[in-house]
Amino acid sequence: MIIMTGERVPGHEVTEILGPVFGLTVRARGLGKDIGATFKGLFGGEIKQYVEMLEEARKEALNRLTENAQHMGADGIIMFRFDSGSISNNMSEILAYGTAVKLEKK
Repeated sequence: MIIMTGERVPGHEVTEILGPVFGLTVRARGLGKDIGATFKGLFGGEIKQYVEMLEEARKEALNRLTENAQHMGADGIIMFRFDSGSISNNMSEILAYGTAVKLEKK
């Protein structure tokens, strides 16, 4: 699966636009990670517990995006983006989205 942030894929032609496609995940911080992050926040520096959580969430959202595009019969995804938001004080939403397309090599 070719995934691009732009609307063109080098060496390929978009032959069909299948439509919007997305992958979504929601992650909650655990109590242990919150306690560790609170102490780290007092002294400054990178909060690795949250970095790991968000990296895992992005990978999961990207995997779901790819699976959804494959179910649509896509060869690629163009205009790929990530978006994120908070649902509550301890939950984060990560959304991967783009346009599923059929591609043909030039």
